[in-house]
Amino acid sequence: MNTSEKVAYVKGLAEGLGYDNTSKEGKILAAILDILEDVAHDIEDLEENAWDLGEAIDQVSDDLAEIEDVVYDEDYDEDEDFDECDGCCGCDGDAGAGEEPTFYEVTCPACSNTITIDEDVLDLGSIECPNCGETLEFDGIEEDEEPEDGDRE
Repeated sequence: MNTSEKVAYVKGLAEGLGYDNTSKEGKILAAILDILEDVAHDIEDLEENAWDLGEAIDQVSDDLAEIEDVVYDEDYDEDEDFDECDGCCGCDGDAGAGEEPTFYEVTCPACSNTITIDEDVLDLGSIECPNCGETLEFDGIEEDEEPEDGDRE
């Protein structure tokens, strides 16, 4: 029994009891029953809309799956060896080749903030501390200094 049927049953019971809809209590009961009937219809509409939305979502999901199959089709890959450069960017095909970059930890003498830099930043000669703005200068690395073991990616 759905909500509309239950409300209709209660409304039938009230009418079967012969309530007086001209009295104060009868008017209130009639108004409550009318409101219940409207709410029951609204609930049915919401359930129908929810069902329709669920169907639409299922259709969109199916369409998206078809699009993903076309876009991400593994059989379509022209270059399956993604770790090698084709040289199309003018880099002579050695992108990604060679050693991994070396990182160094530098401590700012002004604020004691520790930052990590790579060799490209080191080659610039100096940078500003991101914490306090102090200029940090690099004259080079001493022969006996080595990068931290955990600083390699």
